[in-house]
Formats: sequence, C-alpha cells, structure tokens
Amino acid sequence: MAFNSINFFLFLPAVYLAFCCAGERSRWCVLLTASLLFYGALGTPYLLAVLALVALTSYGFGKGLARATSERAKSALFWLGIATLVLVLVVMKYLPFLSENLGSLASLLALQTRMPALPTLVAIGVSYYVFQAISYLSDIYLEVEQPEEHFGYFFLYLAFFPKLLQGPIERAGALLPQLKASYQFNYREVRLGLLLFTWGLFKKVVLADRIGFYVDHVYSDVHAFSGVPLLLASYAYYGQIFLDFSGYTDMALGSARLFNISLTQNFNSPYLATSVADFWRRWHISFSRWILDYLFNPLQMKWRNARNWGRAAALMVAFLASGLWHGASWGFVAWGGLHGLYLACSVFYRPYQKKLHKALGMEKTGLLKAWQIFATFNLVSLAWVFFRAKSLSDALYVTRALSLKLAGLPDFLFCSGKRELVVLAGFLALAPLIEKMKQDDFQFLVAKPWLARWSFYYLMALSVLVFGINSNQAFIYVRF
Repeated sequence: MAFNSINFFLFLPAVYLAFCCAGERSRWCVLLTASLLFYGALGTPYLLAVLALVALTSYGFGKGLARATSERAKSALFWLGIATLVLVLVVMKYLPFLSENLGSLASLLALQTRMPALPTLVAIGVSYYVFQAISYLSDIYLEVEQPEEHFGYFFLYLAFFPKLLQGPIERAGALLPQLKASYQFNYREVRLGLLLFTWGLFKKVVLADRIGFYVDHVYSDVHAFSGVPLLLASYAYYGQIFLDFSGYTDMALGSARLFNISLTQNFNSPYLATSVADFWRRWHISFSRWILDYLFNPLQMKWRNARNWGRAAALMVAFLASGLWHGASWGFVAWGGLHGLYLACSVFYRPYQKKLHKALGMEKTGLLKAWQIFATFNLVSLAWVFFRAKSLSDALYVTRALSLKLAGLPDFLFCSGKRELVVLAGFLALAPLIEKMKQDDFQFLVAKPWLARWSFYYLMALSVLVFGINSNQAFIYVRF
C-alpha cells in the first residue's frame, strides 16, 4: 500500500478515526493492528513473519542484556543478538548476491563448484527495522536506554506504519515515549500533518515522477546517448531521488503528526551542502546518524592510534557498508565507496583547506560558498550515476562519456522527455521556498490571513490533481 495510492488515502482517515474513538489504553492496539494490516497489504510472502521474528529477537535479547550478571555474559548476549539480526537481513536480502558472486569466484579459480540460483525472499522495509532493532540493542548494551517491558509497545516501535517502509530510522528513546503518551486532539498538529502530507505528495507525483520520465528514458539505454543528455539525466536523477525520498518522508511525518507523533526530520536542503560531509548532515539524516553512531565512531575509536589513516579507513568501511545496505549490487557498493573516498580524502585535505582559501583570497566570501556548493553538487551527482545505472558497466560508460565529451544537444532537443523538463522548471523554482516553510512548520503561512492560507491549500491540492501523474509509481527507496 503506497502512500500515493487511493487505498492509502482511504486507509489513513479510517485508522485516524478508529484511533480517536478508541480508549486511551487500547490506542496502541489500533496503531499496531493498522501497521500490520499496512505491511500485510503489500502481499509479499514472509513480510509479517520476518517482522515478527525481528521483534521477538530484539525484544528477547534486550531483556536478556538487562538481566546479565557479568560483563562477559552481557557482551556475549549482545554480539549474539546483533549476529542474529544481521543474519536475518543477509538471508532475506543478500543470498542471491552472495550466491552469484561466489559462483563467479569459483569460475575464476577454475573450481567445479556450482552455486545454486537463490531468490530474494523479502527486501521491503527489512533494512530499516533491522537497523532500528540493532540500535535498540546497542543502546541497551551501552546503558543509554532501558529495555521496554511491554512487548506490544515495542512491536509498535518497530512496525509503526508511517516509517515502516522507508524510515526514518527511529531511536527507542525518541519514539517509544511518544507512543505511550496520552493523546489529546491538537488542531495545529492535524493541520501541520495534512500540510506535510500534501507537500510530500506534491513532490512525489508532480515533481519526482515527472522528472523520472526523462531519467528513465536516458538510463534505460545509456549507450544510445552521449554528452548533454547523459549529463542532464544524471543531474535530473539527483532531483528525482531527493524529491521522491523527501516526499515520502514528508508524507510519513505528516501521517504521524495526526497522532501527535513527531518523527525525525530526514532532510535539510542537501542541495545546498558545502561539502560531502555537510551533505551527509543534510541527507537521510536518521541513516547517516546511525552510521556515525554505530559503525564509524566504534571503528574510529578502535583505530585511533593510526590517527588520520585510522579515521580515513573507518570512513571507507562505514560508507562501503552503507552502499551495501542500500542493495545487493556492486553499483551500490561503488556509490558508497565513492562517498567514503570523498570523505577519506577530506581528512587529509582539511588541514590545508583554510590556508588555501586564504592564499586565494576567498576566505569567508560568497564566491567560496558558491564554489563549495557547486563542487559538492557535482561530486554527489557523479556518485548518483552508480546508484541509478542498471549495471556497473552502464555506470562506467556514463562516466567515460561525460569525461570525454559533452556533445549531444540534438539528442536532447528531440527526446521525448524534453517537455517534461520544461514544465518542471517553474515548479522547481518554488521548491526551495516551500521547503524552507516546511522546516519552520509552515509558521510563515500560518501567520497569514485565512484567505491567503486557504488559497495556498487549494493551490497545492489542485496542483496534485491537475499536474500529478496517476501512475502509482513506487517510491525509489521502498526497495531498500
């Protein structure tokens, strides 16, 4: 059940009505039941079984960690719990990738072993709630949090339907207290929730899906294009994936606000980032914080004696893992590796950065900031090529074609996606302004007279109805 489907437009009000009518003690049951129905409606085998397995495993190990009588027993329980959760993720998502690459390795070594072809059992949402479960066990092990006693609330913490499929990846200390809090109707929260949901829907069906026509046109057969079309499609994909993913996040945050629940803001204008490190402070924030807290920081501490080399190595490992988290593909690994390389290089460049800016007379100038945004945008766009391309060979073709020549304007002028890009120009010009309003909880709009407010509401709704693409096109990050 996608957020941009008619089914969800009927499902969400029904859940909200049932939630409001239920008694205080049973509201968590309404949300948990709704979450299981939402997940089960995807119609994919094993989804609910895997979710229940992860919930039981992490809940049981969390209780065991609290009762461990020695550090040795506690450590053993923790690592066994983490290994179990990682094993679930590998079995459900990565077996075909492992089988295929082990088969290729066997052929390379002239071994007679033949690896069987294995199907992907389930991938929808599993990466998100497994990471959430890992953070839960880690926080208990580090004594940041206490284990949740009530299994129903814990299961809801993992399965809460607005964030189940694409995050945000919530920490127990932030979400569990909100799930337990008593509910009081709040008009401001409901209005904000509906505004967020509508803006997210606008970004998805009016902007992201329309950009996707041109991106798909080019990336479906990259060898048929060169130069400008490839460049424009690669830049356009950055816009598409941001609008698609942040659109989902806005819809998730908006849905949760109806129940007085605030989920983590997952984006903060990443296209204005002045460095790759700044990009990761603005992009998929809940995931980047997870990588920082549970992977990079422990590795950096372990390798701290190696100083900058240890830090650089920790960054490479963390971002290679982040690439693999996105999917069982060498393209994703290359995407993560590129970001790791960018950040690892910045470790050694940083000591000379200010000196260079000062020598060039650019220190603390608007020109410097513009250059940093431009350079970061292009570095990130280059990495997105490996993320979007159908194969690693396609991605390498695109990068070679872009580096050798930027000719091919005639191809672009006569391609079917040209009109889509022209229509988008006006919408994209307004997007940064509305994003800023969203980050301020639309306070700028709320302060306006009722006529201005309702004109904006009707304009947004009318834009979705008139310009939206009624294709039920899946959100990009659902498959991760």
